[in-house]
Amino acid sequence: MVEQLLAEFEHEIESVTVVPGRGGVFEVTASDELIYSKKATGRHADYEDVAVPIRSLLG
Repeated sequence: MVEQLLAEFEHEIESVTVVPGRGGVFEVTASDELIYSKKATGRHADYEDVAVPIRSLLG
């Protein structure tokens, strides 16, 4: 997913940080805003689950 995000948003994304979690936690933040949480949804994110909120943040 990181590669896809970089390909689509390469000119907008300044950096990507991947932080290993425990217990199956998968969360994505952008501009200090939580945009996806596996814990909240109970499932792993599809690309669009992450890309759509990023597109909205970018306008």
